[in-house]
Amino acid sequence: MQKNKTPLPLSGKLVIALLMALDIVLTRILPIVNTPMLRISLNFAPVALIAAAYGPLWAGAACIMDDVVGATLFPVGAFFPGFTLTAFLTGLTFGLFLHRRPVTWKRALPAAAIVCLVYGLGLDSLWLYIMMGPGLLALMPMRVVKSALMLLLETALIPLIWRYVGPFLPAASEQ
Repeated sequence: MQKNKTPLPLSGKLVIALLMALDIVLTRILPIVNTPMLRISLNFAPVALIAAAYGPLWAGAACIMDDVVGATLFPVGAFFPGFTLTAFLTGLTFGLFLHRRPVTWKRALPAAAIVCLVYGLGLDSLWLYIMMGPGLLALMPMRVVKSALMLLLETALIPLIWRYVGPFLPAASEQ
């Protein structure tokens, strides 16, 4: 009889669940700026921690669940699946750049650039355009400034947070 193996130890799953809860709190309850058209938060930190410790698929799945649970518990407007796709791609991207590699600013920079510029500025703007129409164009200068600010913040903080928190996370290899 074959033993039933879990893909991740229970301790890793609990850490992911706690980081997911932190992501929801940072996104929905404690953002730095929260308006109907612009949200700035530190929610990238728990996502990057999940991605670096457990890999792109766990991070992507966690981001999907975060988006759905967060939108259900704290609804702001209509739910739009495009933002869920962006969330999944964010976790996946951080995982591809940070998992099983040294978490340095040189690795954080391209990951943050893709997340902030391609997904945040590009895809999220597309989703808002689909939802709002051409009125979104008036908000683009503010979105460009936000993306540049977040790029700098994520590049600087991801390695710093990993240095102090990463060693305490149960590794995915502890199976």
